[in-house]
Amino acid sequence: MPQTDPKPSLHPAGWRRRAARLPIPLFRMGLGPVFGKRLLLLHHTGRATGLDRRVVLEVVAHDAIGGSWTVASGFGPRSDWYRNLCAEPKTVIQFGNQHYAVTAHFLTRDDGVEIMARYGRRHPRTARRLCAFFDLAADGSETAFRDAGSAIPFVQLDDAVPRSF
Repeated sequence: MPQTDPKPSLHPAGWRRRAARLPIPLFRMGLGPVFGKRLLLLHHTGRATGLDRRVVLEVVAHDAIGGSWTVASGFGPRSDWYRNLCAEPKTVIQFGNQHYAVTAHFLTRDDGVEIMARYGRRHPRTARRLCAFFDLAADGSETAFRDAGSAIPFVQLDDAVPRSF
């Protein structure tokens, strides 16, 4: 079940919004591989408008064999892309230069705790900055990352066509 948040989200504005959207045209020009395995382009449908929307998200975890990508809604469950996926979980992502039909699965808080703990071990500096940005404990400890994982909603995007190697 998707998480809900009583607080308003902190949507980026001004130069931060432009900076966050900068990778979108690069993906569209076929330069997705420049971002390695750290970013993906999520296509989603506006829940009110029905229009095609795009957002670039950091890949928190990737299972190449199982065909799944885990992303976090850093701005909480009120992010437009998160709410749009709640309304229509079947969508398309671009990872590198490949497109995949995926279905969104909203992970539990317990799953988020484990995911954030692993992410904090792999990317401690980025995880600390993320925690500080959202006014979460940012001391770099396992406990801080686990606490952050319970506050941040995670989504697993599963490839509709299982791959075998």
